[in-house]
Amino acid sequence: MSSTGTKKNRMLEIFFRAMKGENISVKHLAEEYGVSGKSISRDLGEIKNFLCENRELVGNTELKYTSNSKTYHLEFDNFLLSKELLAIIKMMIGCRAFRKMEILDIIAKLKNFTSFNDRNILEKIIMKEMYHYNEVNHDCKSVIDNLWQLTCCIHKHIEITVTYYKTSRDMVERRLMPVAVMFSEYYFYLIAYRCDEDDWKPLYYRVDRIVNVVEHRKHFVLNKEHDFDEGELRSKIQFMFPGEYRKIRFEYTGASVQAILDKIPTARVINKNGNTAVIEAETFGTGVNMFLLSQGNRVKAIYPPEFVEEIKDEVESMCRLYK
Repeated sequence: MSSTGTKKNRMLEIFFRAMKGENISVKHLAEEYGVSGKSISRDLGEIKNFLCENRELVGNTELKYTSNSKTYHLEFDNFLLSKELLAIIKMMIGCRAFRKMEILDIIAKLKNFTSFNDRNILEKIIMKEMYHYNEVNHDCKSVIDNLWQLTCCIHKHIEITVTYYKTSRDMVERRLMPVAVMFSEYYFYLIAYRCDEDDWKPLYYRVDRIVNVVEHRKHFVLNKEHDFDEGELRSKIQFMFPGEYRKIRFEYTGASVQAILDKIPTARVINKNGNTAVIEAETFGTGVNMFLLSQGNRVKAIYPPEFVEEIKDEVESMCRLYK
């Protein structure tokens, strides 16, 4: 092979190694390829020129030098930074929604966007958490596969039939018009309308309990009044408990009002007297009751009357367990 061909092959190898996140050392590469340091430096100079002259192909990609380590590395615009990757990985581990092997596979792919040094840091940080990782129980083969199939069905507006395990563990089949997918409290949910009912009531199905999805040829069209806004639902529902819209008020005497406001996005303080804050929130369903009851005697329901009765009945029922 000619020296020109050898040089081109070497440059390609160096470039692809940099693409994989490797820190490029002139000294080490010179020893590895059996050439002078000046030859490697010229290779790097030509790679820099190529990146500069072909921005329409590679975007704002630069080969940058780090004086501390005396190495070169590639920097990409619009690529995730190591600190951003860490935040994403931590959230994925914390949600516990995916199987352990799926998480490990995603992490391995994400780590390809980091430098060798950052990759080692990430591995040390994540290793212990992944060793003790406990996924939530799944009935389906893959939550990720289900999510993608359902998302495509939503996009194409096609009717589907799902085979689904209910909370009672009875298996049922439902023909549905899928309209949205949401994540809440460890689980992904499919939100859909029943094809065989005319009440247009949105129903929630845990994605991990869907064991089969059959895609039909029939497409559906939603009228404007039945269009679904998952953003609004997310701000007004707790624990994905379906139900009617209502505005509630309660007193809170705990140490952190902000924790309540963070948990219930529509909540706002409408009055404050000493250590007591009166909070108002727009909600769907009764899932919010579960959260407020977890606050013990720091919460007192005050409006509307049916909300007050629900909380009272639950507290009295709990008391009867200890009599």
